[in-house]
Amino acid sequence: MRKLLISVLVGLVGAGAGTPTAAQSAEPDIDVVASWNGLALDAVRAARATDADAARLYALVNVAMFDAVNGIGGRREPALIGGHGPRHANRQAAAAAAAHAVLTRTDPARTAAYDGELAADLGSLRHGVNDGAAWGRHVGEAVVAARADDGSTPVESQAAGSGAGVFRAAWSGVQYRNVRPFAVANPGRYVPGPPPALDSATYASAFAEVAVVGDGRIPAPESLATYQFWSLPAGTSQPPGEWLRIASTVAAERDLGLADEVRLGALISMALADTTVATVGTKYTYRHWRPTTAIHESATAPDPAWVSRAGSVGSSPEYVSGHSSYSGAGATVLAGFFHTDRIAFSHATDSAPGGAARSYPGFSAAAAEAGRSRVLGGLHFDFSNRAGLEIGRAVAREVLATSLRAR
Repeated sequence: MRKLLISVLVGLVGAGAGTPTAAQSAEPDIDVVASWNGLALDAVRAARATDADAARLYALVNVAMFDAVNGIGGRREPALIGGHGPRHANRQAAAAAAAHAVLTRTDPARTAAYDGELAADLGSLRHGVNDGAAWGRHVGEAVVAARADDGSTPVESQAAGSGAGVFRAAWSGVQYRNVRPFAVANPGRYVPGPPPALDSATYASAFAEVAVVGDGRIPAPESLATYQFWSLPAGTSQPPGEWLRIASTVAAERDLGLADEVRLGALISMALADTTVATVGTKYTYRHWRPTTAIHESATAPDPAWVSRAGSVGSSPEYVSGHSSYSGAGATVLAGFFHTDRIAFSHATDSAPGGAARSYPGFSAAAAEAGRSRVLGGLHFDFSNRAGLEIGRAVAREVLATSLRAR
């Protein structure tokens, strides 16, 4: 939606014929942050990107928009690229050009669409457009260049494992355990201790729970719907994208100004990207087996016919749940940014059954449901859900405490 600023209406009401009005000088609000994040979400969907690749792309786009806007009279520390743009440059033009520079370089196949959006955005603005676009392009290009050697490529894999408690399949994307973080000092400090021992009471309790609530042979329509709502497989915006979408919804409802909107986008996307590093590091370190394998090969009561409610084993090691860690990070940034967790909202994920939205009393409630959905789907033990949520929360707390501070 391209809405006019209130000042435009004020100028129209009081102006006489032939008198310069606020309408002639005020800029339209082109919803630049929401529209360019929407294009990033579409890029992830079209590419069928992994959750890790999606989180990185969202961070690139939002860091570029923040640094471009903040560089024009902003008073906060940069996320990645410092310096000052032209004093009277158009900040919306800068944000659009920065996002465009990132997306055309990371998704060249869709350059024509990005060029068209940028042309439309710049054509809607009036003042300082060329200066803003030039500055934004510089920032966006600098962000891509600065992250070119961050370790996200080439793709690496961990070989299939064997034995009790070990994930059996090979899985790719493990290079993300060593990716240079956007905001936190050391993602490795958030890798938790090992999962419960196979002969422990904690493991036995979690095993018994998922064997029942995650059993796809037992009809449970509500559990299935909750799992599907948060499943977000390839071809969707992925879990990081849903938290970016929630942030966009709440920002619009709160009518945030551009400076706050780009700051929220940068904070949440950096936290989500850095959560990837700790999550992949944890999975790589412990290589824990999924409930399907554990139940099929149980030493006491094997059930080779058991099938998860999700209908699959899972494509990466079980400990921890990535959906949970992303949700913990997203909810914590939102609660910290708005200084309260108790902001009610409604949301329909890309995988919501029938496209139906669900309503939540606050961010942590949505995160709890997202994490729990992985147990209901039979893909994770609950200790992996809880550990994942805590990884995300801890990463987000550091990002909030140390990033984009006022100068």
